[in-house]
Amino acid sequence: MAHQAHPFHMVDPSPWPISGAAAALLTTSGLAMWFHHKSPQLLTLGLISMILVMLQWWRDIIREGTFQGHHTPPVQKGLRYGMILFITSEVFFFLGFFWAFFHSSLAPTPELGGQWPPTGIKPMNPMEVPLLNTAILLASGVTVTWAHHSITEGNRKQAIQALSLTILLGAYFTILQAMEYYEAPFSIADSVYGSTFFVATGFHGLHVIIGSSFLSICLLRLINFHFTPSHHFGFEAAAWYWHFVDVIWLFLYMTIYWWGS
Repeated sequence: MAHQAHPFHMVDPSPWPISGAAAALLTTSGLAMWFHHKSPQLLTLGLISMILVMLQWWRDIIREGTFQGHHTPPVQKGLRYGMILFITSEVFFFLGFFWAFFHSSLAPTPELGGQWPPTGIKPMNPMEVPLLNTAILLASGVTVTWAHHSITEGNRKQAIQALSLTILLGAYFTILQAMEYYEAPFSIADSVYGSTFFVATGFHGLHVIIGSSFLSICLLRLINFHFTPSHHFGFEAAAWYWHFVDVIWLFLYMTIYWWGS
């Protein structure tokens, strides 16, 4: 940084983008092999490759931002814009699922029995596990905000406690959703109701797992003194993502679970 006349970060050549693309190709090809031929070997190889690439790519970014000083204020500003645009793209990703749901539910076709839920489908009770999951995610939104305020105030002990609690709530949500799927009275093959329900809630569940991983890495960094009250964008990005996941769940609960039942 001492030899450049600008505050921007010129990223060194990295093997991780092309490696990540190859790992993603292996994973998706492995999924196809698993679905059609019940062969999990390629999927396992793809997932292991993906995890290895993720860990090494994250290691490099943490090294650049925390130890080498490359994440200057203008670089952090660019990262903020990038995260905002990424979350915007995620909003439109879920918009497609809501569109599919309302397209089918607002004017049910004769094939569905002219009603919603379709004839023969017994929907989930929105006052049971879905309501508990709503409370869990809302509570996790409070704890991640508590962690953020603790970091900005330099209270490391409280930040670790609050972030640990957030991760535990995320794991609890995932376990409850897995149990709900296991006991569901319908499957993804049960008309458009089953497909929209499992695809929308399943992708949300995947985002909870991704968000929990994001926060877990932040917890490790917090324990290792990587964050300061004025330099902690890695955590802020994770908190923004977690709040986005919370809001999407509220819309899923109100539309698919409550109104749709």
